[in-house]
Amino acid sequence: MIQYICRDMAQTVRYLPYGLMVGIPVTAVALLVINGRRKQMKKPSLRWFPAVLFGVYLTVLLAITFLSRENGSRNVVMDWKLFSTWGINDRNNAFVIENVLLFIPYGFLCGWNFDWAKNGLKCTLFGAVTSLGIECLQLVTGRGYFQIDDILTNILGTVLGWLVFRLLSVICNLSASRGD
Repeated sequence: MIQYICRDMAQTVRYLPYGLMVGIPVTAVALLVINGRRKQMKKPSLRWFPAVLFGVYLTVLLAITFLSRENGSRNVVMDWKLFSTWGINDRNNAFVIENVLLFIPYGFLCGWNFDWAKNGLKCTLFGAVTSLGIECLQLVTGRGYFQIDDILTNILGTVLGWLVFRLLSVICNLSASRGD
């Protein structure tokens, strides 16, 4: 199973140039507009570095889950059975773990970027909506299968990513308060 995960993770690196070429300029333009609006409303600007990382990540996420597959390449399938993927074979188990890993950056970067996402429930709900949106797009276009397992594992990844964000936030705050 580990060899499948390692091979699949290595293959996702090919989407990074696309994520950089599209994610950086799109995020930069969006930030200029959003921060201009926030300035008018006398709110603090969003920070560039975490926002650009989130934009690149979202672009790569879209490429992996949607654009990397041909239109109509999957039969229209909706799988509502819980845990139907796990336990069949090592390949399917790897897919389950990869779905969790795929959304760990989502929870971390969402928490880092947005004040409202510092609340774990809100961050988790946002991850769930994003995952549901991806699954619906895959279903409508035939570029993937709509699986309830995918949504649940993506939510788990979001929660794990948010927990890592919170842990690092606590460590940084403790370090700053001690003057380290």
